[in-house]
Amino acid sequence: MGTAVKKTISLPPDLAQEAEAMAQAEGITLSAVIQGALRQKRAARLQKEFQTIQGYWSRLAQQKGVLKEKDLDRILRQ
Repeated sequence: MGTAVKKTISLPPDLAQEAEAMAQAEGITLSAVIQGALRQKRAARLQKEFQTIQGYWSRLAQQKGVLKEKDLDRILRQ
């Protein structure tokens, strides 16, 4: 991992207890639990952004009559 940046965070008591229990059950550090949660949140956010962009281009393609790959080839050759 290289270097790490230390941060102080505040958690409600129930969430802190659950995170500590997860760490103990999985045999990892509390820091690893938090890192994993942040990575999952980032992945979910990126997936949502991708779907938004994909939806935009999909709607645009439909408006242009691009429904299949051969339609795209036809338009690109024009």
